[in-house]
Amino acid sequence: MRIDEVQPGKPVHGQNIPGRSGPAGKATPSFKDTLATFLKDVNHAQKTSGEAKMKLISGETTDVHQVMNKSAEADVAFNMLMELRNKALDGYNEIMRMRL
Repeated sequence: MRIDEVQPGKPVHGQNIPGRSGPAGKATPSFKDTLATFLKDVNHAQKTSGEAKMKLISGETTDVHQVMNKSAEADVAFNMLMELRNKALDGYNEIMRMRL
């Protein structure tokens, strides 16, 4: 069995390096881009939920189910964002507790 050498910028075992082109020539997004997109999606869900609630209050719409669905979607997205933040802080705190 032949073992290939490890080189900077070279995929290991067919894995793609973030931010570089993948097997089909598509660029994979970086973690920063993925996080920014997720934040925009959560913000959009919150705004859409707020707009739906205001339309229900003002009487423009009477579909309570649609308003509740948008509200629940925004709630789930926000809770997921909070869990990501908590995991990131836990990881940071774990690194800070490491002894050198």
